[in-house]
Amino acid sequence: MIAQPYRLYVERKDASKNMARFYVMSIEPNLFGDICLTRRWGRIGTRGREMTHSFATEGEAVALFLDLLCRKRRRGYRPTERRTSNRSP
Repeated sequence: MIAQPYRLYVERKDASKNMARFYVMSIEPNLFGDICLTRRWGRIGTRGREMTHSFATEGEAVALFLDLLCRKRRRGYRPTERRTSNRSP
């Protein structure tokens, strides 16, 4: 059982480079009760790519979640409101 929900949506935009990217992470249990960190990333307005990591404990998943968050912040990703259209992540 997960103690609290972990969800993050960040974007990186740079009009001079024609860059508009998103990065989404969440920690949730799967159907078998394993703790999973799911990441999705890509260009804003697309489905993007997805990767799921399974862990034995919530602490391991949270450690990776925080490490990835720090990396994305250093690269210029910032939290924003998540879009509600059908095409966005």
